[in-house]
Amino acid sequence: MTEFADRVERISISGIREVFEAAGEDAINLGLGQPDFPTPDHARTAAVDAVEAGKADGYTGNKGIQSLREAIAAKHERDNGLDIDPGDVVATAGGSEALHVALEAHVEPGDEVVIPDPGFVSYDALTKLAGGTPVPVPVRDDLTIDPAAVEEAITDDTAAFVVNSPGNPTGAVSSPADVREFARIADEHDVLCLSDEMYEHFVFEGEHRSPMEFAESDNVVVVNGCSKTYSMTGWRLGWVTASTRRIERMLRVHQYAQACAAAPSQYAGEAALTGPQDVVAEMRDTFERRRDLVLDGLTDMGLSVPTPNGAFYVMPEVPDGFVEGCLDAGVVVVPGDAFGDAGEGYARLSYANDEESLREALDVMRDVLASL
Repeated sequence: MTEFADRVERISISGIREVFEAAGEDAINLGLGQPDFPTPDHARTAAVDAVEAGKADGYTGNKGIQSLREAIAAKHERDNGLDIDPGDVVATAGGSEALHVALEAHVEPGDEVVIPDPGFVSYDALTKLAGGTPVPVPVRDDLTIDPAAVEEAITDDTAAFVVNSPGNPTGAVSSPADVREFARIADEHDVLCLSDEMYEHFVFEGEHRSPMEFAESDNVVVVNGCSKTYSMTGWRLGWVTASTRRIERMLRVHQYAQACAAAPSQYAGEAALTGPQDVVAEMRDTFERRRDLVLDGLTDMGLSVPTPNGAFYVMPEVPDGFVEGCLDAGVVVVPGDAFGDAGEGYARLSYANDEESLREALDVMRDVLASL
């Protein structure tokens, strides 16, 4: 008998968190994917009101409160043109749990899951926890996911492939034509397309489209949440939506792992989704200005960096010693290989920080490069 489960031994602590924990308190943190805006006041107020009224004292239904799921369904109709039944939504403890229940419900031991490389750290780890084998597919030079490469990686053992647009860690936005191709691949190969759409409202060039818009089968599962759109990372509220038969299976995982998302967060999320949306547009515009500032600074240093069209990340190619030098000088960036082997030689920078800090960080990076 082994001391620890093999599925745990197959994964390690997130490289993002390792760098974050190693940083000093005074460091400029460009490593964590967390908006630096406050949660909207109307969302906070809704949570407080629910607590004071005693509505948040007990469990909610496993899927989440009905009014929240109705708000999520209305959001998908408003933003994505999708006709979602509120019964086909499960509120989760953030997008991370949504990814977890989706993979647990669809991946058998030995199944393959095609993931982007570089890609969000959870795709690899959660696939392994489900007993599956991650199959990394390197992204294009512009850091977008190539449908042809995904299709080529599909075998008889493939259970699912992951799409993430706008992407973390790349900031890349898939074209509508590529998204349509992902839907076709899911239909023709009868494999699951797991679409991570957490950054959908932060698009600077192009547009966000969901594979669920184009799929002719029910082979698309969408993961989304409030963490990025409404600066609610600490509230831990996400959701998963899919066909009824897929939701029923994912609910089995969710109800034993989590029972329900935290009740105060559900009321806050409902208010965020149904309340004024101008805060989202303001965040998007601010992130675009910061992106341009960081891009100009990095290119002035002579670094090669694809232009990210969404999210709030940029991935320049960097020389050896850059990440360590930045960390020693008080600026936290994440090595690209924390997101997959194809990320080696890159670094991920989050520009979810104020402009003064970003300018200071760029000055530090310039000095680090000069010293290498």
